Amino acid sequence: QVQLQESGPGLVKPSQTLSLTCTVSGVSITSNDYYWTWIRQSPGKGLEWMGDIGYNGITDYNPSLKSRTSIYRDTSKNHFTLQLSSVTPEDTALYYCVRANPWWPTWYDFWGQGTQVTVSS
Repeated sequence: QVQLQESGPGLVKPSQTLSLTCTVSGVSITSNDYYWTWIRQSPGKGLEWMGDIGYNGITDYNPSLKSRTSIYRDTSKNHFTLQLSSVTPEDTALYYCVRANPWWPTWYDFWGQGTQVTVSS
C-alpha cells in the first residue's frame, strides 16, 4: 500500500523558510511515470498546486511561487522536500504531499494526511 506522510514545523515566522518533508512508503519515488507533488489549501481558498518532482528528478513549479519554491529529493530515504522561502501569513495553509499518476483518471491517486503550517510571529 502506498503511503505518504508529511513532516515539518507547524509554526514558521514571517520571512523565514518553510521546510516540509514527505516520506513515501510502498513505492519508490524513482518508479517510472509518477510525479511527487506539493499542494496546499489556504483558509477559505481552493487547492493550489505548488510544484512537483518527477520520477526522473525533474522539477516543475507554479509560476506564481517559482521564485520562492524548491523541491528536492533523497532517494536513499525515499522522501522529497518542499522549501518555501520568505514566507508571509498568506502562506498559512494545510500542506499536502501527493502522488500524481498520469494513468489515474483524476491524476492524483495517493495523498498524505496533510500538515497545518501557520506563519506568524
